[in-house]
Amino acid sequence: MANPVLSYASRHRRETGMLGLLFILVAITTIGTIEDGIDGLFGSKFLTPDNLKNVARTIGIYGIFSIGVGIVIITAGIDLSVGSLMALLGVFFLFLVTPPGMRPDSAIARALPEMSWPMAVFWVLVLGTALGFLHGLLVGKFKLQAFVVTLCGLLSYRGLARFYANDTTVNVGDASQDLTLARKLGDGSLGDVLVGKDEKGILHSIPMTFVYLIVIAIIATIILHRSVFGRYIFAAGRNELATKFSGINTGLVIAMAYLIAGFCTAFASIPFCIYTGSVQASTHGAFFELYAIAAAVLGGCSLRGGEGSIPGILIGTAILIVLRNMVNLLGYPTPLSDAITGGVIFIGVLIDQHGAAGFKKIFKRKTQAPS
Repeated sequence: MANPVLSYASRHRRETGMLGLLFILVAITTIGTIEDGIDGLFGSKFLTPDNLKNVARTIGIYGIFSIGVGIVIITAGIDLSVGSLMALLGVFFLFLVTPPGMRPDSAIARALPEMSWPMAVFWVLVLGTALGFLHGLLVGKFKLQAFVVTLCGLLSYRGLARFYANDTTVNVGDASQDLTLARKLGDGSLGDVLVGKDEKGILHSIPMTFVYLIVIAIIATIILHRSVFGRYIFAAGRNELATKFSGINTGLVIAMAYLIAGFCTAFASIPFCIYTGSVQASTHGAFFELYAIAAAVLGGCSLRGGEGSIPGILIGTAILIVLRNMVNLLGYPTPLSDAITGGVIFIGVLIDQHGAAGFKKIFKRKTQAPS
């Protein structure tokens, strides 16, 4: 009987290769940050409990919205509105949990009623999901270009967030209600929720955002790889016209993919807002859409549609976050992480368009001497 691990690796070579790259990055970062007196495994700054917890928290937040964007990319679409939508939803959430008198001086901000934070979470999820579905209808039903639709969202949502917040910072601390449980669920650990804040143990090393990511990833894997709807998503991405002629409502399938992306973005916006402690509408969530696209492409999602997997998206997300963490720990300038991200996206797209063999041929032609 064939080894199931080897069988999976042979069927998912792209994901396996990226997983190998992730292990290499972890090894390089671990070795490169070994210093005397560091309270971490092997004396490495990367393997300290606090750093690993921060990395896991960030992977959790980025991974959630990257899953939504990855599903959209599998349909041969794109979503450029993620970062701006997170800014708008972050402002909206803080407005709902803050007394009107503590909000920025704008008519809409003062008009929104104050409500309990669970109800605020509910309405944030509703708004984000509805906007995602709107994107899907415009792309799937009205056949508008996904790039144009979501680019308009990128500009409009950021502008609305700045307008509603009066271009000021909205703080979590302005809320008058008790947000202790919300902070535990958003920025705390599994141990904080199950045991208590003052306790210690392995559960306190697992951020809640990482728990949410695992749950959402399992659900997304079932939907994408174990359901009829998932097969429709792949079929619509490979050849929308042929899929439509086979009797499948491709417009609705695409709309539902964008709906999932909107829900994932809304879900991620809440813990991210609580984690940052405030929302500066002009910069909150900036370039998050690019990180999501990069994670999906690195994980094997083809920009041409019809290819991709949830495990691959998670691996791609982990690679990006570890890269950023490596740059910071090794003492390089922070903007260098953005340059590396851009290079990673370029290489991923190049491999996607030409394949690994084609990628090798390009450099082989350049290095061969003329006959």
